[in-house]
Amino acid sequence: MTKLIRFGVSMEKGLLSKFDRLLKAEGYASRSEAIRDLVRKTIVEEEWVTGETVSGSIMLVYNHHHRELLEKIMDIQHDFHEVIISTQHVHMDHDNCLEIIVVKGMAEVIKKVYNHLTALKGVKYTSLSRATTGKKI
Repeated sequence: MTKLIRFGVSMEKGLLSKFDRLLKAEGYASRSEAIRDLVRKTIVEEEWVTGETVSGSIMLVYNHHHRELLEKIMDIQHDFHEVIISTQHVHMDHDNCLEIIVVKGMAEVIKKVYNHLTALKGVKYTSLSRATTGKKI
């Protein structure tokens, strides 16, 4: 088991009150666990900035009737096959589809995939969920 180290944190009373309300709303049992999560998120953000091997997912919502859109999405996925781990396709309704693309690789390559998909005409929504491979946390 990893050794825990105690340390103190100084904070303005108003800021601490807002933090405590947020913790309660999100269901944290303690300030310590919330601070650990904030530190982990910061480490993940740093991994993405420094261009390390990272993981995450790209989510797309698009109208599958849009001319040649499916072919373009598939072409991009094949062009970047080295970072695409898995895809899941969901039929939202008669016209709209949700595609979830799980990625792992260099951050800058994953960002390129995301940017290419976002720029496609007919794509209604995209999001990039940044995660870590877990090696540095």
